[in-house]
Parts: sequence; C-alpha cells; structure tokens
Amino acid sequence: MSAPDYGRCFVAWRADCAEPWRAYTRHTFVEGLCDGTLPRPAFLTYLRQDYIFLKHFARAWSLAVVKAGTVAEMQTASATVHALLHTEMALHVGICATAGIDLEALEATEEASENLAYTRYVLETGYSGDFLDLLAALAPCVLGYGEIGARLLAGAADTPYRDWIETYGGAEYQQLCYETGALIDRAVADRLGPAPEALPRWRELSARFRTATRLEAAFWGLGRV
Repeated sequence: MSAPDYGRCFVAWRADCAEPWRAYTRHTFVEGLCDGTLPRPAFLTYLRQDYIFLKHFARAWSLAVVKAGTVAEMQTASATVHALLHTEMALHVGICATAGIDLEALEATEEASENLAYTRYVLETGYSGDFLDLLAALAPCVLGYGEIGARLLAGAADTPYRDWIETYGGAEYQQLCYETGALIDRAVADRLGPAPEALPRWRELSARFRTATRLEAAFWGLGRV
C-alpha cells in the first residue's frame, strides 16, 4: 500500500526525514499492533502514557487557535481539539476500563520522561514560534497516526488491537488527516508563497517536523512491560 498523500508539505517533510519517519511508522510496536503479537500489558502502558500525551496535545492545538491568522484556520484547529478530547481520549478510557484501569487510575499515571520531552517540545514550539512552527511540530503525530492506521487497516490480520486500528484507519480520522494536510498547505502558501521550498524558512519547518518525528518514534518505546 502506498503512503497516503495528505498534502504537498507533508509529503515533502516526510521525504526530508525518510529514516526517522520509517523508524516511527514501522516501529516494532506498530508491527505488533498489526499482527497481534504486542503484549497486552505493553499496549496498556502505552495507552496510559498516550492519555496524558493527548491532554497536552489538545492544549497545543488550542494554542494553534490562538496562533491562527484566519477564521478558517481557527475552525480546523478547533475541530482537531474536539476530536482529541471527545474521540481519541474516549477510546483510551474505554479500552483501559475494559482492562480494569478506571479513570481515577488513568489520571494518576505518572508521566514518563519520553512523554515530557515530546509534549513540552511541541508546546514550547507553539509558545516561541508562529503558526507554521506549531503546525510542523504537530503534523507527525496527526498524520503519522493516519498513515499507520490506513496501512494497518488495509493489511492487519485478526488482531486484538482492531479497535485502535479502526479508529486511526477509519474514514473519520482519515478525513481529519486530509483536512489537517490542507490546512498546512494553505497556511504555508499564504505566508511563504507558491515556492516555499526555496526559502530558508522551509528548512526550519522541515527541521521542526523531523524533531517531532524522532520524538514520536521514542514515544513508542513507552509501550514496554
């Protein structure tokens, strides 16, 4: 299956960090989700950390509403905040509850250093940078999960992680990815013009994307027992 095309900027940034991107999207944790070999305790450890991550990520996308330059940009960013708070986090709560981890225990999870490193990088990027900086740091998570979900949904065997795969490979999340990719392309074109790749600013944004991708790959390592 070919990788999804979520937009011009995403495809270019992904190509600029091919090895880190492969380490992220083809991580052993991801492959274990696909074939069902990932130990359940490892998956639950990841989910507990990811629940914390999603709270910070929702804050970062809320910051994107503040950094946005148009109402359309604000609307797309706010739609992502809604998806994080009402769809993704609900998935985590439901799966953990089925495993005997109630909401109180989930909220009491101690944040791991890999989680701190990634979430604070994204938030710091938003505080110190502009709208484009923030989008470049946010993109690997949103669009990487979309790419992983689409690939796994197309080729996954009978796996106990089907609900996770269907969430990120399903039509609703895939539509969010295409909308996010379009948002990035419009924002870059509005601010940098029709040929952004020729500008030094482009290299800065690509570096933001690459750093966030490396932190994403490290985050999968939290899924260990």
